[in-house]
Amino acid sequence: MRAKRYFSAVDSHTEGMPTRVITGGVGEIPGATMADKRLHFLRNLDHVRELLVNEPRGHSAMSGAILQPPTRPDADWGVLYIEVSGCLPMCGHGTIGVATVLVETGMVEVTEPVTEVRLDTPAGLVLAEVAVRGGHAESVTIRNVPSFAVDLDAVVAVPGLGEIRCDIAFGGNFYAITSLADLGIPFDKAEKGRMLDAGLAIMAAINGQRRPRHPLHAEIAGCKHVYLEAPGSDAAHSRHAMAIHPGWFDRSPCGTGTSARMAQLHARGQLGLNTDFVNESLIGTRFTGRLVDTARVGDRTAVIPTITGRAWITGTAQYLLDPTDPFPTGFTL
Repeated sequence: MRAKRYFSAVDSHTEGMPTRVITGGVGEIPGATMADKRLHFLRNLDHVRELLVNEPRGHSAMSGAILQPPTRPDADWGVLYIEVSGCLPMCGHGTIGVATVLVETGMVEVTEPVTEVRLDTPAGLVLAEVAVRGGHAESVTIRNVPSFAVDLDAVVAVPGLGEIRCDIAFGGNFYAITSLADLGIPFDKAEKGRMLDAGLAIMAAINGQRRPRHPLHAEIAGCKHVYLEAPGSDAAHSRHAMAIHPGWFDRSPCGTGTSARMAQLHARGQLGLNTDFVNESLIGTRFTGRLVDTARVGDRTAVIPTITGRAWITGTAQYLLDPTDPFPTGFTL
């Protein structure tokens, strides 16, 4: 058996969404911070992401995380988040998956009933509290990065759809939030083609007309997620389909998307601090979110969200690249 590259992984899913946790084979990525490492990875090592998430080793909705030594003394591990759309600054479902894997494989010191895991991410330090019983990670609550509304009632001209009103918010990534009722599309998996087409069109319009940029981190910019709000959603329980570049749906309720949604609802005066918010995905899985504090991000008022969800390990694997493989970076179809 020949291998040009060799990667070890623990595969998991968080409320339906995969996280392939890469535990070996990448080596230490250069950079003084995880944000620096992300930029180096994007410029020099993106072929590794493509190999691990594209077919035939992955699929059109594959997501993962690469473990790294932390760049700050108050963190247990550093993490780079990878998926078919690129290398994200932060990923909520991925963090829940990573924390679950670290606990269940013993890669962090485990205490019951709660193990705290501190993760160094490109978007900042993320704290994960893992509820543990009998050595099993039953659920994970993450304390996410400061989240904030960027633009309420933004209007973009979308080819084929006309002028669309949406809110733009940040929860670790940028999100556009708009109503399926306004688009005239039912919240039904049978309508997934129309929902995805609309989401991608809105995404492209936002990036072309009012591309968002983080006030403190210029490298975090652009919208790759559109939250398509289902009818009947409110500040207690919201259902949605999450369209993601380049053309797929989040299977989980989306952790950073839940954070952005809560920041948007807070900015509209609809969601206060220390109040449960249930966010439901297209396949019916749920995260429970809470806003636990306020903060400042540059000149913006922000909130500190927590997200609680579950993850399950699905397997361990070694992924190889044969030197004669005609698809060294995989392929998309």
